[in-house]
Amino acid sequence: MFFKYTRWSLLWALFILILCAIPGRDLPKVSVLELLNFDKFVHASLFFVLLVLTVRGFSLQTDITALHNSPKIMAFALCVIYGGTIELMQGAFFQERTADLNDFIANSFGCFIGIIIYDKIEKNVFAKS
Repeated sequence: MFFKYTRWSLLWALFILILCAIPGRDLPKVSVLELLNFDKFVHASLFFVLLVLTVRGFSLQTDITALHNSPKIMAFALCVIYGGTIELMQGAFFQERTADLNDFIANSFGCFIGIIIYDKIEKNVFAKS
């Protein structure tokens, strides 16, 4: 039951890992302002989607009671830890990539926004499916 409901979040997490493993020279350099660049927006968006999929999966599964009873808190903690782990892996293992505190902050911000508007998403999107 657990994997049935969390498969989309697990696949999305794998997608994030693959994207973050791409060598830095292959990525486009696009920025709107010095502080607000496309890279941070992408990080926040990826982790926003990860958080939403993870909360949804945790709330539907019934195998692990702690995840089912408090899916938002558990998903937020897991996604923030995953974002930090990804950044550390970029610094340690991935070619031409570095660990960036600002990327971690963008990852966490995407998770935070996901928590804030999850109920609205659930009401408008998941209720119809």
